[in-house]
Amino acid sequence: MAKAFSRETTEVRRAALIAATLASLADRGLGAVSVRDVAKRAGVSPGLIRHHFGGFSNLLAEAYATVVAQVDAALDQAVAAAGDDPDLRMHAFVEASFSETVVDRDLLSAWLGFWGLVRTDPVTAAKHGETYVAYRRRLEGLLEDMATARERPLDLRLSAIGLSALLDGLWLELCLDPSTFSRNEAMQIAARWVKAELA
Repeated sequence: MAKAFSRETTEVRRAALIAATLASLADRGLGAVSVRDVAKRAGVSPGLIRHHFGGFSNLLAEAYATVVAQVDAALDQAVAAAGDDPDLRMHAFVEASFSETVVDRDLLSAWLGFWGLVRTDPVTAAKHGETYVAYRRRLEGLLEDMATARERPLDLRLSAIGLSALLDGLWLELCLDPSTFSRNEAMQIAARWVKAELA
């Protein structure tokens, strides 16, 4: 029983430190995030960051992975609920990409911090590489199903890279200034791109 309690406490503290890291990134930006601020927000001593993660860099990488997992879960759930029709599955993916859960300014703040870390921190860079490949493969699968249904040859890798860049750009602009265009307009733009790619 004592071991189960200890493990639960470790998981709870790790989760609290990750949540505190994301809150700090959202409030202060990457340049002002610190071990001391994260520990204070989590209500623990700074030494627990090293104890639970081996260092601040590892905590930042885990926070990044957590955010990616949350977004991925929302996308996967939407696609699964759409059924087997390839067009409906792609529509669900695009719609979920611009949902209120994903188009979020706090999420943007955290994401910008992580993008900055990718250039300087090898651990975060490795996490980004893994997650980007997984995201691109998800898009490749959706595009492949649509292309197969149309008997249309498609360079899946390049098409997935293009669609990923389009979705990222639209998401970024929506987060920065939602008055520029609406979520529905972002979905229309993405739908037109996919339609043209498969024409």
